[in-house]
Amino acid sequence: MAEALNLKALLLTEYSQLAVAEVPRPDVAANEVLVRVEACGICGSDVHGYDGSSGRRIPPIVMGHEAAGVVASVGAGVTGFSEGDRVTFDSTVYCGKCAYCLRGEVNLCSDRQVVGVSCGDYRRAGAFAEFVSVPQHIVYRLPDQLGFPEAAMLEAVSVALHAVRVTQVKGGETALVIGAGMIGLLTMQAAQIAGCSRVMIADVDETRLELAKKVGATETLLLSGAELVAEVLRRTNGEGVDLALEAVGRNETVSGAIDCVRKGGTVTLVGNIAKEVTLPLQKVVTREIRLQGSCSSAGEYPQAMELVASGQMRVKPLITAVAPLSDGPEWFERLHSREPNLMKIVLSPTI
Repeated sequence: MAEALNLKALLLTEYSQLAVAEVPRPDVAANEVLVRVEACGICGSDVHGYDGSSGRRIPPIVMGHEAAGVVASVGAGVTGFSEGDRVTFDSTVYCGKCAYCLRGEVNLCSDRQVVGVSCGDYRRAGAFAEFVSVPQHIVYRLPDQLGFPEAAMLEAVSVALHAVRVTQVKGGETALVIGAGMIGLLTMQAAQIAGCSRVMIADVDETRLELAKKVGATETLLLSGAELVAEVLRRTNGEGVDLALEAVGRNETVSGAIDCVRKGGTVTLVGNIAKEVTLPLQKVVTREIRLQGSCSSAGEYPQAMELVASGQMRVKPLITAVAPLSDGPEWFERLHSREPNLMKIVLSPTI
């Protein structure tokens, strides 16, 4: 029997409108792998794309980039993968040839694309579908003990690991993570794993801080703004922390991160909800604070798989629900409306 030419996918037909629809089965180029999707997480960037606020999910588009599944077929030039392999893949499609890629900075690739994104420059179908095709060089074979829902968390884990790597943690530092959303909770764990002697995490949502405790937080701060700064200074004998990792991306939280670090400290900016923030320039200059941006990931997938598979990085408590792909429109709306106590929703076309 011939293979079906169409497949079911969660299609963003227009902003704030999702429908399970039939779309053409993706072509598989010589260097590509066709993956039968088993699990795909809803990222915060997908929710911002859903309502059009990001400008990076121009309809019609199949979103989804936090995925894992089974190899269904491979292109003629693919080596190292075969039908039936359990795999995941990076969200970043990089060229491997530009100056950035050759330096290992694949997240800054001059021809960078992201799976499940459509913007003014390109359109690439994502993994809220029965099948997705991706280049073999971004595909990774999964450890046997790693389930598909947990594997769908690897993209977010790699982002957190990258944030800590560019922060240049040497071990023994005190750190503050601002924001206990998905990336903040994973960044907190990554900082602990990297050897920080003390990691505090702050948020204004008490339920998120309770979740932080479940994944290893020892100091949670239900504070923001001036109150957060005062408490961090109190806990550090007036000095401030060595490192602040900002995982929100708003004016108040960026300013708070700068105020919470010691002289000569580092502030790593991971969140980017706001397009612009006000920079307290004199504080940064006169206190010689290093500001470090962090974007996506660049080669952290193998480490992410090892840490999650071994249980060192705890992700299961962060998965709120694993639901059928057909329930996607409802879950997107619940996430968009900021329903309390929702963290990661994983959709599956196979349940």
